[in-house]
Amino acid sequence: MAVARLVAAPFPLAASRARGPPARLAFAPLPISARALSRPAVLPVLRVASDGRADAPEVEVEEEAKEARMAVSERKARKELERRTYLVAAVMSSLGITSMAAAAVYYRFAWQMEGGEIPVTEMLGTFALSVGAAVGMEFWARWAHRALWHASLWHMHESHHRPRDGPFELNDVFAIVNAVPAMALLAFGFFNRGLVPGLCFGAGLGITLFGMAYMFVHDGLVHRRFPVGPIENVPYFRRVAAAHQIHHMDKFDSVPYGLFLGPKELEEVGGTEELEKEIQKRIKRRETLDAMQ
Repeated sequence: MAVARLVAAPFPLAASRARGPPARLAFAPLPISARALSRPAVLPVLRVASDGRADAPEVEVEEEAKEARMAVSERKARKELERRTYLVAAVMSSLGITSMAAAAVYYRFAWQMEGGEIPVTEMLGTFALSVGAAVGMEFWARWAHRALWHASLWHMHESHHRPRDGPFELNDVFAIVNAVPAMALLAFGFFNRGLVPGLCFGAGLGITLFGMAYMFVHDGLVHRRFPVGPIENVPYFRRVAAAHQIHHMDKFDSVPYGLFLGPKELEEVGGTEELEKEIQKRIKRRETLDAMQ
């Protein structure tokens, strides 16, 4: 027996197997599979700041947040500067054109009344062409918008369908193009007397009135290039703005192409439901802005 014990002592595992299953220890380690042993060990990585502190992630997050706030502030300041620049240009041009048009109308009708005989036909023709040209410009703008600006002149008009970088865009050239014939008609009608000059004067005046209204509604109300005040709450102008916004969404083959009759165009192609949705969006946005103020 003593010899057997001495022989089995150096090989305890063999002896235990001979006696039966080994007793499980109370604090035995969990078994580890071969797959687990083959996996690379993943150790937590601690980023240390340059000054030796272990809070680099927090510092980086704070720096990124600070940079983001600075970027937002710079973008907001740039947009405000752009709006002020365009507002100054719009006010100066509007006041200049309005004052010249008012003075031209006053002096021309004053000259017509000299001599005691009032040229009723000429005055009525001037008034009729003023209204007719203002209304006709809506249909001209609709046709030109579809047939020219979205076709052969798209390389210029495209700037209006992209985010604007600066107070002006290449598309603003069209306003100058329309102003040239208006000024020519006004000048011819102002420096000459008679029915034909009176008609030309009225046509130039109507184009001018349409251009001013277009700038106020399109640039100010729709695209917010300058504030327009409470006009945004007028239901008709709200529909006009919503319809033109749908034009920029490229839905319904980019209809409407007109501005003041845009809602009517949209209804003709089945866009009434989309128009109402856009109107409700504008109302909610206006209410949110009013609540924030």
